[in-house]
Amino acid sequence: MQSERGFEYGVKHIISPMSGSVRDVLLSILDLNADEVDFLIHLGSIYLNHSRIADNVSVSSGDYLRVHTKPRRFPKGNVDFTKRIVFENDHFVVVNKVSGIPVHGSVDNIQENLQSYMEEVLKQKLYVTHRLDVPTNGLIVYAKTEEFQTAFNKLLIAREIKKIYRAKIEGHAPAQKILTHYMEPSPRAPKVLSHEPKDKWQECVLEILEVSEQPEHTELRIHLHTGRTHQIRAQLGYEKSPIIGDHAYGAEKRWDEEKIELTACELQFINPLTGESHHFII
Repeated sequence: MQSERGFEYGVKHIISPMSGSVRDVLLSILDLNADEVDFLIHLGSIYLNHSRIADNVSVSSGDYLRVHTKPRRFPKGNVDFTKRIVFENDHFVVVNKVSGIPVHGSVDNIQENLQSYMEEVLKQKLYVTHRLDVPTNGLIVYAKTEEFQTAFNKLLIAREIKKIYRAKIEGHAPAQKILTHYMEPSPRAPKVLSHEPKDKWQECVLEILEVSEQPEHTELRIHLHTGRTHQIRAQLGYEKSPIIGDHAYGAEKRWDEEKIELTACELQFINPLTGESHHFII
C-alpha cells in the first residue's frame, strides 16, 4: 500500500505488503530495478520504521518504508578536495568550501556532501561545528574530535568566533551599517523576516564593515554577529539588496548551478582546548 502524500517530489510512503529484503519488497512495488534500489540504499535515501538503513535489511509485513526516489544529488565533479584544505591540526580542519555542495548529509543523501568528501581525503571521521548554505562558498571548520566539537559550539553560542563574509549584491547597499531583523522560527525557506520583534522570533544582527561600489555591482564586507540559517541572504533580500544569483531572496537568476556571490572569507577564534589564536582569511 502506498500513500499519495509526497509523490510529487519523489517520496513514497509504503506499508510493506510482505516480508523479505528491502530490495525485494521495493522491486515488487516500485518502478525501480535492483541497481536503482541498491543505489538509494547506498545514498541513505530509504528509511525503515523511521530509521535510515545502510544495508539490504529484512522487512516484515506491515513495516513502514519511506523511500526518497528522487534524492538531490551533489557529485564531487572535478574538485580536488585535498587542495581545499586551508589549515589542519589534531583538533580540527578548516576547509574552503565550494558552492553547490552541502556541509553535511541531508535527509535523502548522506554520501554526497563536503563532510563525507573530506573524510575520504583525511581517512578519519569529522564532526560538524557550523554550517554554510549549499550555494555559499568559503571557510568552514570540521572538528576531528567530539571534545573540540563541543568546545567550538560553546564559542559559537557565546559569540566568541568572528565571522566575516564578502557579498556581491544587486543595487545599492542598505543605508544602515548594522542591520537588525527578526526571523520566523520555521524550517521553511525562504525565511520570513520582520523589522519588529515578535514572540519567539530569532534576532538577526549583521554589521556592514565596508561598501565598495563597482561598475556592475556593489561589494559588501559583513561581520555576522548572529548565525541564523540563511541570515545574510534573508536580511539583504529584505532590504532590497539581494546577493547576486540569490533568486530565492529577490535577485535575478544567473546560473543553473546552486551558486550565489557570498563567501565566508574570514574566521577568527581562540582554540578553546589549547588557547592558541587562529585567524584564517581567503
